[in-house]
Amino acid sequence: MFSLKLVALCLISCCCFLAASGKLEERFAWKQLTFDWPSAEAEAEAKRTGHYIEENNLPLGLERWKNKLFVTVPRWKAGVAATLNYIDLSTVNGEKSPKLRPYPSWEANKLPIDVAPAQQSASSGGRADAEKAESAHVQLQDNATVVSTFRIQADACDRLWVLDTGLADILGSPKVITPNAILVFDLKTDQLLRRFPIPADQLKEDTFMANIVVDVEPDQCDNAYAYIPDLGAYGVIVYSLQDNKSYRVKHNYFHFDPLHGDFNVGGVNFQWTDGVFGLAVGPKNADNSRDIYFHAFASTKEFKVSNRVLQNESYVNGGSSYFDFKIVGDRGMNGQSTAEAYDKETGAIFYTQVNKDAIACWNIQRPYTPDNQGLIDSDSHTLVFPNDLKIDTNGELWVLSDRLPTYMYKQLDNTAVNYRILTGKNRELIKGTPCEL
Repeated sequence: MFSLKLVALCLISCCCFLAASGKLEERFAWKQLTFDWPSAEAEAEAKRTGHYIEENNLPLGLERWKNKLFVTVPRWKAGVAATLNYIDLSTVNGEKSPKLRPYPSWEANKLPIDVAPAQQSASSGGRADAEKAESAHVQLQDNATVVSTFRIQADACDRLWVLDTGLADILGSPKVITPNAILVFDLKTDQLLRRFPIPADQLKEDTFMANIVVDVEPDQCDNAYAYIPDLGAYGVIVYSLQDNKSYRVKHNYFHFDPLHGDFNVGGVNFQWTDGVFGLAVGPKNADNSRDIYFHAFASTKEFKVSNRVLQNESYVNGGSSYFDFKIVGDRGMNGQSTAEAYDKETGAIFYTQVNKDAIACWNIQRPYTPDNQGLIDSDSHTLVFPNDLKIDTNGELWVLSDRLPTYMYKQLDNTAVNYRILTGKNRELIKGTPCEL
């Protein structure tokens, strides 16, 4: 009898270990972001002049390339030190709250005009305040200047793609410093390869762009496409690197779902009407095409369309492509998601679940139903508003959570940890879920 109890206890312990091993682990955490300033004097001067207001710096997007872990800090409010940054993973040595290093330089992250007034509180109007932004287009002194970026992506050709909104102090006194632009950096040399301003006739009054997804084969680097969702005006900008040209695509599936625009995150209730936001490039099909998966933020439904449709400007905008866009399924109640990414090693799409403080997954070989959505991790402490996630070349998932609604509508507690980056091995994370085939 004793031996049977011992075996049972061992089995229980083993099962508990397997469950725990599938959880995300906290890699970095900050109460407030700090930066690797050129000197203590430079930091003190930035604080004195309002160019660095610590509590106004909130991380939003991330990406990993080799030993660089990129972290974006949009200019939601005045006093953002640098919008495009990285952590050198080879030098952190177990440090939990490393300083961010501006990329490609401090100079490239400096605003071309002074928009750093004395400290001011955020407007309660949220991102809608961007509509009243004062136009302040200027000639950039450094073509590599990045004004404000949300999401970024490193491609298979060692390039970093950045969508620069050109908009500063979004929640305070919004100013359009430069037009929306696509920036492409060579990660091996840290040099700017391309800056492409998105033509004004492809933008709308309510345009708000905060994501960029790249579609490219590693042996066809020149033939790259970028997809930029316009969550405010419900469209997608398609950009061809080879042609150095972009065009706008519209579809009903890019709109938000009015039944799923209510959010409750970290004790904050708010309503958003964000349209198409999350995108993921799927695996190669038999005909060498790839499906582009996408969803609106204020929605629980997933859709897809062939990249061949998106990359054919005359066809996709010619009125005959409507039914080429397909509904994949529904994630179920409270299934709103900011970001998604496809993992070729497991065949699963990983995605955020903001109303559930969670990360979930779905294997593309299964029907897209609530029962086939796997729960990776859920934590009302460490995963409050999981804003972005990426999968690196080592089969590891990186997740950034940042309590954005509290930052926007209330006030963060600067004595508590507010921002986190968590990681986990994909194959371990999906064990015991419907994503594991």
